[in-house]
Amino acid sequence: MTEPVFRETSAQPRTESVPLSHLSLELGHLHMEDLQEGPERLRAHFVAVRPWLDAARAGVAALTGGRTLRLSTCFLIDDYFTRFSTPAELLPQVLAAAEEAGLAIDYVARESGCAVAEDARLAKDVQLAESVMRRLVESPPPGSNGFRPPVSQTGWLTNGERTPALRTSAAMTATVWKPPSETGAVRHSIHMDVELWDEHDERRTWSCPFLAAVWQLARLGLLRDDGRPVPHPHLWNSDGFPHEWDALPPLLQLTPSAAPFTAYFTCTVLPTRFLPVEHAVRVILDQVHADSGALQQVAQRSGREGIDIPAQIADRAFYIFPPGL
Repeated sequence: MTEPVFRETSAQPRTESVPLSHLSLELGHLHMEDLQEGPERLRAHFVAVRPWLDAARAGVAALTGGRTLRLSTCFLIDDYFTRFSTPAELLPQVLAAAEEAGLAIDYVARESGCAVAEDARLAKDVQLAESVMRRLVESPPPGSNGFRPPVSQTGWLTNGERTPALRTSAAMTATVWKPPSETGAVRHSIHMDVELWDEHDERRTWSCPFLAAVWQLARLGLLRDDGRPVPHPHLWNSDGFPHEWDALPPLLQLTPSAAPFTAYFTCTVLPTRFLPVEHAVRVILDQVHADSGALQQVAQRSGREGIDIPAQIADRAFYIFPPGL
């Protein structure tokens, strides 16, 4: 006879749903060394991006079953690795350059918010990167014996089996060299090791690929903190921007009537130099055990709309690498 199981309702936080656009289109993911080149560099960037907007729109519109496309745009500012200028000086330049190219930026996010996001509703900071790291479930390669330390200890994540380390102890037989291999490789392997963080003076710095993976999960509406969606868009209705980056909310909604920030699919327009980073992002996303409640909500919503959503999270994100960007 099966014994009944009793649980406190308060011990099972409800997973709040998020509104979903069909597509979250990222118009730029630039670092401060790009931005410090000034308004001309920004204008050139958005002019190069503009022709690809229609291509991204058409690609996702084909999946919506003839419904009016819900599309929101976003722009990510790197204030995590380096800080340049101030929001009061820089953001008007970015918005003006986009407008000159015929583009509108609905949401602006700070990259540092992918590491730690302030939740104004609860007046607390959410350790976003840390929470995603704890959701990593490594895919063990066939025949692995558990010798490799877990990612939580090493800070390295791989998409297959690494080359064995050479044993130098005289008491042990030398290991025969073996090539690395990719789990699920098609004919030939493309093996990758991704550094998720490093530590100096007892301070952890998250890597660019890992923060970019957190950013993708945020745009796909799959991040929760005790059931609450994070980050939460902050509607910006001020006449100006602050003079300190820390005074700027992690995610700003600049267009009051914008479609939702979170979406079924993401499209990111990037220079080709970011291609290795985004390959690493896919390796990370393939091994994230996302919030089951959030995944179920997206599946149910897409089902009602008749939209086919890939089961793999990484397959919900696509990229455009325009020439000359």
